[in-house]
Amino acid sequence: MVLADDRILEYLSEVETATPGEMVKSGFVRYSNGYVSERCQKMADKGLVNNLGRGVYAITERGEQYLRGEIDTSEDAPDRVKSSNEKRSSAGDTKENV
Repeated sequence: MVLADDRILEYLSEVETATPGEMVKSGFVRYSNGYVSERCQKMADKGLVNNLGRGVYAITERGEQYLRGEIDTSEDAPDRVKSSNEKRSSAGDTKENV
């Protein structure tokens, strides 16, 4: 994930659907049309946006979760962020306090 991805997801969260060209024209996503298109394709591969066809993208629930900080999309990170009521045991396993 790069800064452009955050901007794209934030924009799609507000408008629901858009093409890379619309994102660029809005002034909110300040990257080239080609770069925005490339980033949308990569995020579609990760399930953060849906490609609706004809270059139109929509944010997914997973994308919304990313924006809320509920998931981490780095390659070596788990799909969710640990809650504050979880701690690590001495073996390194995550335990949830009850």
